[in-house]
Amino acid sequence: MTTGATNNYPSAASPWTRRGFLRTAAALAVVPGLPADPAVAAAELPGFPADVALYRSAYRNWVGEITADGLWACAPGSPDELVDVVNWAWRHGWRVRARGASHGWSPLTVTEGTPSGAPVLLVDTVPHLTGLALDSPTAVRAGTGVTMEALLTFLEEHGLGVTAAPAPGVLTLGGALAVDAHGTAVPARGERRRPGHTYGSLSNLVLSLTAVVWDARAGAYVLRTFHRYEADCAALLTHLGRALVTEVVLRVGANTDLRCVSRTDIPAGELFAAPGSGDGRTFASYLDEAGRVEAIWFAFTEHPWLKVWSVSPTRPLTSRKVTRPYNYPFSDNIPGPVAELVGRMTSDAAWYLAPLLGTAQYEAAALGLVTTLSADLWGPSKNTLLYLKPSTLRVHANGYAVLTSRDRVQRVVSEFAAFYRERLTAYAARGSFPVNGSVEIRVTGLDDPGDARVAGARPPLLSALRPPADHPGWDTAVWLDILTLPGTPDAEAFLREIERFLLRTFDGGFALTRVEWSKGWAYTDDGVWDDEEVLDDVVPAAVGRDAWGEADAALDRLDPHRVYGNAFLDRLFG
Repeated sequence: MTTGATNNYPSAASPWTRRGFLRTAAALAVVPGLPADPAVAAAELPGFPADVALYRSAYRNWVGEITADGLWACAPGSPDELVDVVNWAWRHGWRVRARGASHGWSPLTVTEGTPSGAPVLLVDTVPHLTGLALDSPTAVRAGTGVTMEALLTFLEEHGLGVTAAPAPGVLTLGGALAVDAHGTAVPARGERRRPGHTYGSLSNLVLSLTAVVWDARAGAYVLRTFHRYEADCAALLTHLGRALVTEVVLRVGANTDLRCVSRTDIPAGELFAAPGSGDGRTFASYLDEAGRVEAIWFAFTEHPWLKVWSVSPTRPLTSRKVTRPYNYPFSDNIPGPVAELVGRMTSDAAWYLAPLLGTAQYEAAALGLVTTLSADLWGPSKNTLLYLKPSTLRVHANGYAVLTSRDRVQRVVSEFAAFYRERLTAYAARGSFPVNGSVEIRVTGLDDPGDARVAGARPPLLSALRPPADHPGWDTAVWLDILTLPGTPDAEAFLREIERFLLRTFDGGFALTRVEWSKGWAYTDDGVWDDEEVLDDVVPAAVGRDAWGEADAALDRLDPHRVYGNAFLDRLFG
C-alpha cells in the first residue's frame, strides 16, 4: 500500500495560488452525500431499513492518501436505527464503517482500493449521534458523533474541562476514543492531578460506553452498555474501528485557565541537547516547569516553535486573553509564500525546495506570533488546547509513542533528534529531500485507570499509553511525528529508517516504542502500513501479546461476524 497521492494536487499546467491551494485542501474533506435513486437503492440494498435514508458518498482520509468513491452511506437518526442498519448489514454480508470527521491517516476506516459498489456501508455519526448532557456533577454523557470542540465548549459552559486534548476541534469523540487520542500534558514539578482529570488518553476518562454488539441469545446485534469495571470494556475503550460505540460517559473535572507561551528563539541543539551536556533551555526543563509542552521543528531549520502551557488561575500581565480557540491564523490559513512553494514542489516536482519551505514555515510562525499577538495567550483551557483547523496544510504524518520514565524524556528526545538530523542531512547531501514539513514532539502520562475513580477499572487494552506490566516505573510517553507532503520522493524509505531506529533504540530496555494508531507506521521502502514484520510481530509484542490476544478475543466475541472491519484490520489481527 503506497502513499503516493500526487493526483490530489493540481497538474503542472494549473496555476498554483494561495486560494487554489485552500480549495484543494477543502476538497479533501468529507464529500457530502448525493441523494440516492430509490429504485437503485432498493435494487442494490434490498430490505434496507425504510426509515434510514441512503446516499452515495466518497471517502477521503485527512490528507487524501486513502480514497474510495461511490460508496453507500447513511446517517441513522438514533441508536435504535443504527442497530437496524447493523443487523441489515450482517444479514446481507455487508461491512459497516463508522465515519466521523475522517481526520486520520491510517486505513482503520476504509482501505485504499476499495471499489465503488463494494459491500461497505459508511455510517455518518456527525448528523445525529451528538447528544450532550451532564450525567453527574463530574461526568458528561456524550454521543460519539459530537466534535471535540462542541464537547469542550459544553464542558466549559458548566465549569468543567479536561487536562489535555488533541489540537483539531473537528475530531469526533468516537473517532478520538477509537485511537486513544491524546494531547500533551504531564504533571509540572510539584503539580498534583486534579480530581476528574487524567494525564493519559481520552479513553482513560471513560466510565461507561454503549455499543452495538452481538447478542447470542437474541441472535442479533443489540445495544449494550459496558461499565469501566467490565473486562470487555477494556477492549472497547480503544477499539481501532473494530466496534461501533454510540455513546459514552466521561469522567471530567473542574476547568482550568491555561497560559500558552510560544518561543522561536531556542536552537534545536540546545532544546534537544543530550542529558548532562549543560543547564540550558532544554525540552525537559520546560516540562518540569509547566508540564505541558509541544515542539514543532520545521525541516531544515534550526529554531523550533516551542509552545508551553501552564496552569494560571489569573491572567498574567503580558498575556492576551482569548475567548475562543484557533488563535494561530498564520498556521490555519496557509500563507502565500508557503502555498507558492508547495505548489512548485508538487506541480513541478521541485522537491529540492524543501529547505526553503521549512524556512518559510518557520518565518510565518515567528512573524505571525508577533503580528497576531499570539505569543502569550491566556484563557479557559479549550481556547489554547484547540488550535488546528481543517484549512491548515495537509501532510502525511508518521507517529510513535515512546514509553519511558519521566527522568529519561530528554534522552529520548535527544537521541531521536540527533538521528533525524543526521539522516535528513545525509539524504540532502545526495540530492534527496524526503521531509518538507515538521517534527512534532509532545509528552503525556500513561493511562492510569485509577483516574476514572471506578473500582476494578482497567486501562484500555490497545491504548499506546497502557502501562507495561514489566516496567512499573515508567510513567511517561514521548510522542514523535514527522510530517511531509504526500507523494514526496523517498519519504517512505526515510520514514522506514526512522521507524527502525526507534524500534531498535527504544526496544524495552529504558524505553519502548509503540505505534500511534491514527498515523503512519509499518513502512517499507515504497509504502506504509505494509511491513510484515511490524504488522505480525512488532505491533502485538509492543502492545503485549497477552493484552493483544485478550482484546482480539473480546472484539471477536462482540462482533463474531466481523461486520466492523476491513481488509487492513483483518490483516492486522489475523
